[in-house]
Amino acid sequence: MAGEQMGSDRRIVSRGLWGCKGNFWKRKGGTRTAVCVTVLLTGLFALLFEDAIESWSIALGRSRGVPGMWTVDPHVGFLSPPREYLLMPSPLVCQRAKPHLIVMVTSAPGHRHARRVIRDTWGGETDVRGRRVMTFFAVGQSLDPELSKQLVQEAQDHGDLVQGRFLDTYANLTLKTLSVLGWVRRFCPEVPFVAKVDDDVLFNSAVLLRYLNRSHGADSDLYLGRVHMRVAPKRNPTSRHYLPALSYSPEVFPDYCSGTAYVLSRSAAHKIFQAAASLPLPDPLPPEDVFVGLSALEAKITPYHCPLFSGGPGVPYSRCCYQAMVSVHHTSPAEMVRFWQEMRSAPSCSWLRMKVSLGICKVRGLLGTLLGGKEEE
Repeated sequence: MAGEQMGSDRRIVSRGLWGCKGNFWKRKGGTRTAVCVTVLLTGLFALLFEDAIESWSIALGRSRGVPGMWTVDPHVGFLSPPREYLLMPSPLVCQRAKPHLIVMVTSAPGHRHARRVIRDTWGGETDVRGRRVMTFFAVGQSLDPELSKQLVQEAQDHGDLVQGRFLDTYANLTLKTLSVLGWVRRFCPEVPFVAKVDDDVLFNSAVLLRYLNRSHGADSDLYLGRVHMRVAPKRNPTSRHYLPALSYSPEVFPDYCSGTAYVLSRSAAHKIFQAAASLPLPDPLPPEDVFVGLSALEAKITPYHCPLFSGGPGVPYSRCCYQAMVSVHHTSPAEMVRFWQEMRSAPSCSWLRMKVSLGICKVRGLLGTLLGGKEEE
């Protein structure tokens, strides 16, 4: 399938080349030839530098902050961030391993198969580009006694579960992230970078570390991912993202990184956690990624867009494209195994092939979103 996709990518480019070549020989020096060559070169430039163009367009559309974030109402109840852990790795795990990057995968208690697949694929790597990478799984409490016992056994077998003292529901994802940040701050305060990743995301630590080594340091206030801008709160009570005006009054949220996957530097993680602890937690809670964005704004940290993260339009599979991505959302366990094996079974794609393939994937994903009439959340 990877070969078929690669052939499809090449055919898209070759059709343009041969079309222009034909026009050139028929109308040498003519206007049609000049237009065709211009369009072809423009398209090739756009494919090669799609990531830079995307980052530039995001930078132009950035909002500068939203005043009056929370509306304090005495009739709205507030929750406290979880500070205790029912299950967790050894408190000395980071002191012994000294990881450069911690990947915290948010997972539901019943998603054992997804966790197993991550351990067998991208989460199984412990040394990437000479740096230690450790993967842990964050879960909440289950009302099912049998499932709770299975989690205890899984924690004993793998030593990579962090379980907070809160019910594991979609509405409590914000509490799960606060639990993650609190655990890292308490037991791994010296780790340079921490990534929060959903358990349906194909994550490439090697690409991330290469990007960080080239562009960002651990001492900067880095909040990195796919930036969402000018997102309006859901006022419909039936929406799972419902947030009443009594809790949040502005018409749009501040810019924030998609919760599917984002990265925080050590200093940013500490500052965002401190800001989050000072903000009231209304009931219902805001979406997890929105709350992190609100906390970042409170901490005066600006989200930084990276086009190598998914979390907007879907990214159709192509081996060379996926080799260039940091994260790809909505990946089933079966797809994760197949994609990971194909990405690693063949030689790495060249820089040119990855750039062209990445551009084609992004264009195909955008067209699919426009034709489908919806976008990933």
